[in-house]
Amino acid sequence: MASEKYLEKLLEDFKNGKIDKDRILQELKRLPYQDLNFAKLDHHRKLRRGQGEVVFCQGKDLSHLLPILTEFKNRGEKVLATRMKKEVYEEIKDSLADASYYPVSGILIMGKFPEPVYNSLILVITAGTSDISVAEEALLTSRFYGHKSEYLYDVGIAGVHRLLDHIELLDSASVIIAVAGMEGALPALVGGLVSCPVIAVPTSVGYGASFKGLAPLLTMLNSCVPGLSVVNIDNGFGAGYLASLIAEKNK
Repeated sequence: MASEKYLEKLLEDFKNGKIDKDRILQELKRLPYQDLNFAKLDHHRKLRRGQGEVVFCQGKDLSHLLPILTEFKNRGEKVLATRMKKEVYEEIKDSLADASYYPVSGILIMGKFPEPVYNSLILVITAGTSDISVAEEALLTSRFYGHKSEYLYDVGIAGVHRLLDHIELLDSASVIIAVAGMEGALPALVGGLVSCPVIAVPTSVGYGASFKGLAPLLTMLNSCVPGLSVVNIDNGFGAGYLASLIAEKNK
């Protein structure tokens, strides 16, 4: 970690005109994380990358998770936590009184979602209702980052007319996140209908031969439709984050 003496010299040099604002911003981007022994919290990630660190809750012990969330909260940082089980939230909710929890997706945020700051639309669609938990993770992630996000669920290829009934909504989107399990054909179908980028999310939903999401992952990776990108199995957060970056550039 950078020493206080280093910080004092940096600020003194800026005050005396020895370095300019751009130089001090470059230095601040490299400044320290907070070491909790079991975790190193990257408080400068927003400065470097535009968005702050996200807390992945799955697999974390409660004695580790609560201090991490509390430290981010105490610094007044926007907090997005993913893959939090409902029983974990019940254990910590009294310590995080201003937190909002969404059990379908396992998303927790501090406070409320911000009002959309971008005009572009991120549309999240699913092949079936069993894909909704992953889709909600993508939807809430994009909303957390200030985007207008809507959803269209249960429009898979088993009844393609359900999708075609909403073609105007598809055409209005700047980015579409298509979530599907089983054979994973929905993203390719959507990609052949629209001009915007499509992010494909394979899910672990399906019978034995879907191999817990491997079959739809391979289908999506092998799509002949250009402009289709693919994230990992069940990675709704990754899709929502990527869609937010794309939509931000199209504001």
